Amino acid sequence: MDALKWCRSSYSSANGGECVEIAAISGVVAIRDSKDIAQGHLTVTAGAFRAFLARIKV
Repeated sequence: MDALKWCRSSYSSANGGECVEIAAISGVVAIRDSKDIAQGHLTVTAGAFRAFLARIKV
C-alpha cells in the first residue's frame, strides 16, 4: 500500500492534517486518516465508494 498514490481533498488545510485520503486500487478504493497513517486503511469497492459520494453530495 505504500506505493499507492494517496490523494486528499483540495479543501484540506495547508498543513495536511485532519484529512481523509483515498487511493484507487483496481476496482477498490483505499481510505485512510492522514493524521495517523500507521493505523492502516480500509477498502471498499469502487461502486460502494461512488454510492457513498452520491449520497453525501449536496
